[in-house]
This record gives sequence, C-alpha cells and structure tokens, in this order.
Amino acid sequence: MITKVAAPPRTLARRLLPLQIAIALQGLILWVPIEKLFMTQIGFDAASVGVMAAAYAAVVPLLEVPSGILADRWSRVWIMILGCVALMISSLIGGLSHSVIAYVIAAMVLGIYFAFSSGTVDSVVYDTVLEETGSNELYETWIGRIRAVESAGFVLSSLAGGVLAQYTSTRFTYFATIPLVGLAILAFLRFEEPRLHQAAEHVSLRSHVALTFRTMITSRAVIWALLLVATAGLLAQAVFEFGPLWLVALGAPAVLYGPYWAVLVSTLGIGGLLAGKLHVERRLMLAVLIILSLTTALLLTWTRSLAVVVTTQVVLALVLAIVGIHASRLLHDAVPSSIRAGVSSGAGTITWALFVPFSLVFGWAALENGVHWSGFMLAGAVVAVAVLLVVSVRVSRGVAPVEVAATAKEEAVEVAQREHELACKQLVELVADYLDDALSPEMRARFEEHLAGCDGCTTYLGQTRRVMAELQDLSAVPDHQVADPEDHPHKTERA
Repeated sequence: MITKVAAPPRTLARRLLPLQIAIALQGLILWVPIEKLFMTQIGFDAASVGVMAAAYAAVVPLLEVPSGILADRWSRVWIMILGCVALMISSLIGGLSHSVIAYVIAAMVLGIYFAFSSGTVDSVVYDTVLEETGSNELYETWIGRIRAVESAGFVLSSLAGGVLAQYTSTRFTYFATIPLVGLAILAFLRFEEPRLHQAAEHVSLRSHVALTFRTMITSRAVIWALLLVATAGLLAQAVFEFGPLWLVALGAPAVLYGPYWAVLVSTLGIGGLLAGKLHVERRLMLAVLIILSLTTALLLTWTRSLAVVVTTQVVLALVLAIVGIHASRLLHDAVPSSIRAGVSSGAGTITWALFVPFSLVFGWAALENGVHWSGFMLAGAVVAVAVLLVVSVRVSRGVAPVEVAATAKEEAVEVAQREHELACKQLVELVADYLDDALSPEMRARFEEHLAGCDGCTTYLGQTRRVMAELQDLSAVPDHQVADPEDHPHKTERA
C-alpha cells in the first residue's frame, strides 16, 4: 500500500467540483423511466425489444477498449465529452423515432455513450487524487462521492421523467434531456484533466495496444482484479436488469415500481459513500460483505414476501456497489496511468461478454421454472465474486501500486515542463516572423502570452532584437567608412 500523504482537501475538492457537476447533469436522462412505455407506443413487441438489446449489446464491448486506449493516448475529458455528444444524438434520434428501426439506431448510438464512459471516469478520479495528494488513499472516498452525485442524478431523473411525461408526453422527455447533457459538456470543459497518463514516453499506437492487452493477460494482480470487476459488474447488472421480474411474479402494484427503482438506483450513491469509510481489505469486513450478499441472493430463491424481495435486492445492490469501487481501486493500483483507461475499459468488455450468455440462461431458467429458481444463478455469481474478492485482496497485500506516491506530482510537473519546452521551441521558430510583424493576430496573441510566463524566451527575444539592430546598424554604414586592405597597402605591409 502507498504511504498516506497529507492531502489538501480544499484543493482536491475544488478541482473535482466541475467533474461532479458534469456527472450529475449527465445522469439526468429523463426518458429512462418511461422508455419501455414509449417503445410500445411506437410499435415494439417482445421480439423487437430483443433485437434492440442485441444491437446495443454488440456496440458497447466493441468500442470499450478502443475508446479507453484513445483516452490514454489523447484526452480522457474529451472522450467523456464525445460520449455526451453521443448521448445527445441518441436522445434526439429516440425522440424523433416513429418506428422500431429508428429507435434501434438510437440505442446503438447510446451504446457509444456507455462505451466512452466505461473506465474513463474512475481513471480520471484516480489520477487526480494521486496527482493532488501523492497517494491513492482518498480514491475510494472521492469515487464514492462521484457515484453519489451520479446516483442522485439517476434518482432525480427517475422521478422527474415520469412527472414530465405525465404533464407533457413521453416523446418530450427525450428532447428535454438534450440541453441537460449540453450543460454537462460545459462542466467537463471546466475540469482540469490530470496529466499522469501523459507522463510516460510517447510510443506508437501498435506498441500501446500491445502493452494494454499484454498487461491484461500476463499480470497476475491485473488478471484477478479484472475478473473481480467484471464479475461484480455482471452481478450488479443482473440485479438491475432482472430484479423487477420478482415484482412482476409477486403481482406488485404499478405504483410501487417508481419508488422501487429510485431506491435501487440510490444504492449506487450510498454504496459509493460507504466505500470510502469501510476497509474492505480487512478480513472481518470481507466476511460481513460476503455473508450479506450470499444471504440476500439465497433469500430471493424462496421468499414470497414483496417487502423481503425489495429489501434483499437493495442490500445486494448496495454490497455490490461497495465491492465494485474497491475492485476498481485494486485494478488501478496494478496498472500504470498510461494504460489505465484502456485496461479499465477492458473490464467492461469482459462484463458484457459474461452478461450475454448469463442473461440468456437466466431468461430461459425463469421461463421454465420461475424467477425464484433463477435466483440460484445470482447465488452462484455471488460465490464467484466472493472467491475473486478474497484472492484479489490477498494478491494485492504487500504489493505497491505502479505509480509511486512520492513521484506522482513530479511526473505531472515533468509533463508540464516537456510541454513548456515544446512551446519554447515553437516560439524560437516564430521569432523572426514576430519581429517582422508577419504573424496572424491569434498567433501573435499566443506568442505574447507565452512570453508573459517565460523569462527564458523573453531574454531570447531581447537578444535577437539586439542582434538584428546591430546588423541593421552595420548595414547602414557607408561603404567609404569600411576598412579595405586594398585601399591601405601600407597598413597591410606593416601587418
């Protein structure tokens, strides 16, 4: 573990505030609670819903790792902004849809949004914490707060979307989402992106991709952490995707679904806040989380009480939120920042690869034997998560994270210095044009802005001016004043 370094909480909080605002606004997807209702209005049936799910599921895993690698090589903030643009386009196409085909296209564009967001936010938070504090100790606290504001956005959109659809129309909720996502983009632009992933020496794309995949399949700590993140994500996704089936089986009234979903979504935020306070790596806490999750999963296999079903699902989702955050920390600890988003996105790809067959078997089992019998699949997944959690924590003990805390800020400073040196080299090439007043107004403004913060370039400019002035003075001297050996033969002889 990294030795804890005193953190400047005000500086870190101020830096992460725009990111929190952006994530909260990004979570205000007002059409989510009425999506299925809108789909039936434009002609969807069970078969076409399956086609849409298949199209969506095909896009996300294909783009997750490539988008993560692009985020590592380019900019994680801009990848998230591009994801927001995809969400806006998806909402627009969805709102304009009057047929199944059009809505399937909207769902595929939405898959781009999820692929671009996967693994990016937690990588940004990890690097920001490491850059500001020189330690990873506050990562779980801050990613937990990010998840809390995201969860608040989900809950608010779940409640507000239904009300808005009631007083306007289901279609209007799609259009109302677009400006909220636009505000999220503005907040992302205000966020100062960490530079740790740019600290490593620039390598070719081929080498970067090879390093990313080689790390995912050769590092023991990374393999276990990847499997833990993916399996916990699979189980959490199953709870959210199939949890309402228990309510259907028990004949729950329609009015219960809204509050049920809001409470279930809120576990993402509550679990995030608790993850920063609990020490999951401790044996007692590990035992408590494993027993809780296994007990709740088994309860779903036999209980016929609606209150018990809702309670157990909420507790299970809460435990998985806590485990998921700790698993992401173990994964980030095991990889360098230069490939962090790519590897983290790889966990999302594995999650989807596992979820597709899991969901098919779960649906078949629920159809043949009832949803309660399918609860045994959840219990089996819980056992797998428990084993992976214990092994991952054990493997991580005594192993220092890849980034050394003492040099975290130094790496960021080195990146800034390299960028500054590059800017100085560019300035040297433009000095002559600047003195000849041949630069465009925009380039001249950038040139003078660099001069204002660089004493070395200011000195160089002054020296260049003096040299050019002396050359001009020399060229202005009359020819008869210039000494010429042929005009002074006696002096040449004496020499």
